[in-house]
Amino acid sequence: MNEQARTSPDHGLAARIEGREAVIGVVGLGYVGLPLAAACARAGFSTLGFDVDPGKIRDLNAGRSYIDAVPSADLAAHVAAGRFSATGEVASFARCDVIVICVPTPLTRHREPDLQYVTMTAEAIAAHLRPGQLIVLESTTYPGTTDEVLKPILEGSGLSCGADFFLGFSPEREDPGNVAFQTVSIPKIVAGDGPVAAALVEAFYGAVVARVVAVSSPSVAEAVKITENVFRAVNIALVNELKVIYDAMGIDVWEVIDAAATKPFGYMPFYPGPGLGGHCIPIDPFYLTWKSREYGLTTKFVELAGEINVSMPRYVIANVERQLDLRQKRSLSASRILILGLAYKKNVSDIRESPSFHLMDILTQRGARVDYHDPHVPVIPSTREHGQYEGIQSVALTPEAIADYHAVIVSTDHDAVDYQLVAKHSTLVIDTRNVFARKGIESPVIVKS
Repeated sequence: MNEQARTSPDHGLAARIEGREAVIGVVGLGYVGLPLAAACARAGFSTLGFDVDPGKIRDLNAGRSYIDAVPSADLAAHVAAGRFSATGEVASFARCDVIVICVPTPLTRHREPDLQYVTMTAEAIAAHLRPGQLIVLESTTYPGTTDEVLKPILEGSGLSCGADFFLGFSPEREDPGNVAFQTVSIPKIVAGDGPVAAALVEAFYGAVVARVVAVSSPSVAEAVKITENVFRAVNIALVNELKVIYDAMGIDVWEVIDAAATKPFGYMPFYPGPGLGGHCIPIDPFYLTWKSREYGLTTKFVELAGEINVSMPRYVIANVERQLDLRQKRSLSASRILILGLAYKKNVSDIRESPSFHLMDILTQRGARVDYHDPHVPVIPSTREHGQYEGIQSVALTPEAIADYHAVIVSTDHDAVDYQLVAKHSTLVIDTRNVFARKGIESPVIVKS
């Protein structure tokens, strides 16, 4: 480092970012971290990915991607060009000029924030922190986390935030399976702790993505992400509640929503389902409700939405039980059930917080035999919350197999499923996604739920 860089407020980091000389570290190579790392490599930065899974590290260094948004051909090209490599060695944090944290932020069993992955990562970074580094948190969390949790851990290194190192927050906005928007084309909210950090965060992401939207503080940026997901959670809860009400009235909620969606103003369609999935929507609202209690406030509206969404798997199973009794005079405990779709949304392999797991839990607790079919998830991998299902394989969707089940529950409406085959050979289909109606498939065995 030359003397001018050594004495500049940002230790010469802005110049290194502009010249694509900065080394970028991305911690957590999942659905958020790996696409970001690939985007950094594509932008010309030498990028180092960190993960605790040795299997992922081996695959990535061999040019094999496990994330649909990052094709293996693209990853292999970055590896061959020396722009990307993966490691589990935290000592390599010292090599990085910019470190972006993309680790999970789940809930505890009591639905309180679980920041253990953020704090463990911060402690590992602090052990190797050096002057001139920029640390950015992308993991979704409650407003104040960057300043109240991350900053004190990093300053425990003896270095001062804003003078020796710089800190920022930029919420992830990944949408697995959405081909219209990718990491580089989604506008990026950015914020820094102080003016120098703010300029550095904006410069870094400005070199990687098409559009950067700067806000005044990390807390505002954290609140932006929470707001986006609370908006979706509340609206999904509304249509889930309407589904229950209209079903009692004999009204098709999907027909109602599609008709309402023709209004060109003042309405945005949301659709019901068997529950919420993905990392953000089922979790983020509870981060806000937990934090609000610090200020003596309750989030009644948000908490009610959460209760409605959490109740949907049991509503679906109640419908299954009722239909089995009416149509087959069969109890749930004496039934074989097939769940179509394990991923939390269509056409992806992402199973994080999938409502299909909750359906499986309830069914197995009630004594039913449960299998699943998912063309995108051939085998259930290791998960934090549902380890008992690890290694279970997707069953083949054949006429004989379908006919062997007393009920089929459509939990995820993947396109790569032969729904005509399902309708033809099933004795009962519980459709939570309205997929048969959308495809124009009619059968007396199909019940919407």
